[in-house]
Amino acid sequence: MTEPTTPLLPSVPVADGVDPRTANAWLHTARFLTTAPQLQHLPDLAVPEIAFVGRSNAGKSTCINTLTQQKRLAFASKTPGRTQSINLFALGKHNETDAVLADLPGYGYAAVPKEAKLRWQRVMANYLRTRPNLRGVVMMCDPRLGITELDDILLDVIRPRVQDGLKLLVLLTKSDKLTRVEGQKVLSITRLQAGGGEVKLFSALKKQGIDDVAQLLWAWARLPMPRIVAPEGDGVPPGGAEPDDDEPPSLDTP
Repeated sequence: MTEPTTPLLPSVPVADGVDPRTANAWLHTARFLTTAPQLQHLPDLAVPEIAFVGRSNAGKSTCINTLTQQKRLAFASKTPGRTQSINLFALGKHNETDAVLADLPGYGYAAVPKEAKLRWQRVMANYLRTRPNLRGVVMMCDPRLGITELDDILLDVIRPRVQDGLKLLVLLTKSDKLTRVEGQKVLSITRLQAGGGEVKLFSALKKQGIDDVAQLLWAWARLPMPRIVAPEGDGVPPGGAEPDDDEPPSLDTP
């Protein structure tokens, strides 16, 4: 499937901000674009792409559906870890695509066969390292667990690109399950662990953080693209096949 390319949105300073109603209305235009079981099935796009990642059961699908105000845009499988495709959702009024959200498979679910885990570790790592129009990453974390060892592995994968300008947001979902004091404590701790990324509390149930995240993603989509810095010998060129002998980062731990 080939999506017509669209020029990048005009660059604006993040500090200028935007009315949350404008940012939310923009996210509400989200619609299914395509699904890709492998990197070579992803369309080549000239618009900013924002990836959503996180452990299984971290609330990723719920977060996407809440932000876009749609009940089933991102599918939440009854069996965590079974969704094994990258799903793209287009954003833009009048059916014009000016940005894309990418929903990546959840990681860390113990019941997923090892072979499937290894394949998707490779796909996810190569996507995050080499996707040329990737503008930012939103990592979902359960605040009761904080940034886990698995999350640290993924942060290591994207760290070179974050250092070179890729945007990162660590979103502490299900924050309604914490007291106010607990929320502030985990927020402070996670900021120290986020490796240069922003950290925010989010609750789909209490509608906490929706405006902040919408404004942030709106701003990300209007920033210049960072250049790609992929480790030598890692990753694949856009549209290429995943190398069979590339050792993926280990996300096997349940």
